[in-house]
Amino acid sequence: MIVTNVNHVPGRKILEHYGIVQGSTVRAKHVGRDIMASFKNLVGGELKGYTELLQEAREEATQRMTTQARQLGANAVINVRFATSSVAQGAAELFAYGTAVLVE
Repeated sequence: MIVTNVNHVPGRKILEHYGIVQGSTVRAKHVGRDIMASFKNLVGGELKGYTELLQEAREEATQRMTTQARQLGANAVINVRFATSSVAQGAAELFAYGTAVLVE
């Protein structure tokens, strides 16, 4: 499955257009990560626990989006975007969406 953030696949012609596909996941903060983050706020630096949490969420949302695209018969998802939103205290949704297409 080709996944790209541009509106075409360079060197390939779009044969079919299947429409918008999406995938999302809602993740909650972890108490252990919160404690480590509070220490990092004192001294500065990367919040690796949150970096890992967001990376896992992006991968899960992308996998769900590409699964939906495959079910439609697509072999590529173009114009991919990510969005986040807060859904509850300490929990956020990561949403991936794009256009499912069949390319040659």
